[in-house]
Amino acid sequence: MNELVVMQNLIHNIRGQKVMLDSDLAMLYGVLTKNLNKAVKRNVQRFPEDFMFQLTEEEYESLRFQIGTSKPKRGGRRFMPYVFTEQGIAMLSSVLKSEQAISVNIQIMRTFVKIKQFALEHKELTERLTELEHYFIEHCKDNKDDLKKLYEAMELLMDRTKPVKIGFNINK
Repeated sequence: MNELVVMQNLIHNIRGQKVMLDSDLAMLYGVLTKNLNKAVKRNVQRFPEDFMFQLTEEEYESLRFQIGTSKPKRGGRRFMPYVFTEQGIAMLSSVLKSEQAISVNIQIMRTFVKIKQFALEHKELTERLTELEHYFIEHCKDNKDDLKKLYEAMELLMDRTKPVKIGFNINK
């Protein structure tokens, strides 16, 4: 489960797609970023734009701000990073043939599947609660106590779908 959390932290939403940075993938695969990108460029026909694309300066700055990386020109990148979609990451396994690359690819694919499952389950729960709310509004117009109990139950259910914060507030 800990690996899943680490992988999820490396997945970013850019241009409406879930992607991973070339440098994060290189780290996971145990290769240098430049070597990963060289392998991709040698097989560029396997990576159409819906599998991999290069970030613009604005996208990179926004991402750097979100994940807190160092400023360029301080030993950092000289070129805008490439990002890989789920399909591009799957294609990397045909380009990088080490045992570690295969193992990491499997873990990444499982993480993408779990993220999709969670999103679907959350969406279905929200839709079902909305249906329940409409049903009770229609059928419990005259009984305000039933409607109040329903809202309390729905709030409790919604609270259980939110992540639990662990810790304490020292300002109180």
